[in-house]
Amino acid sequence: MMAVTDGAGREGDSGLSALLAGIAAAAPSCGPVRLIGVDGHAGSGKTTFAGRLAAALGGAPVVHLDDLATHAEPFGWTERLRAEVLEPLAAGREARHRVYDWTSRRFEGTRTVPVAPVVLVEGVGAGRRAVRPWLAGLVWMELDAAAARRRGELRDGPELAGFWAGWARAEQEHFAADPSRPYADSRVDGVTGRIASGTLGELPDLP
Repeated sequence: MMAVTDGAGREGDSGLSALLAGIAAAAPSCGPVRLIGVDGHAGSGKTTFAGRLAAALGGAPVVHLDDLATHAEPFGWTERLRAEVLEPLAAGREARHRVYDWTSRRFEGTRTVPVAPVVLVEGVGAGRRAVRPWLAGLVWMELDAAAARRRGELRDGPELAGFWAGWARAEQEHFAADPSRPYADSRVDGVTGRIASGTLGELPDLP
């Protein structure tokens, strides 16, 4: 995993610089690729932060786990990720994965993931046990489950309240059995965007 030693910083300053330096210093973890996971509760800001980090990395490709999960198997995507993304990248080949449509409830179309110095994988469970051996680093979005759910429900509207209730149960069961947060190299405050770097046991508390 990446070694980040610079300490905490606010958005746009030393925290992001330290994170980028840690990624640059990390050894490739998936063939020629440094694979970086961005994990946290649904609604914690993973997609937004992954976009910010990808831009700071000069346009790094981003794999969204929502494209691989399904209604029936919200956490049953590990084999798809391995076969369609991780193994091709590890072999130095462009990856191509199916994309799940959450409206039609089936896979429709594909998305290409080029071989790049850094590829981001963002979504709930990006730092799970089955994925960690492929990772060069793991970022955890620091926002508690209740606050993240409130944000997600506000974003998605009342028509998806039932979905969120079911999702919250599945997410709680997942993290109870297979936590990601203890393995994070860096944490990002889900409200302020502040980044704290270092191993989790050494991280200062985020306000």
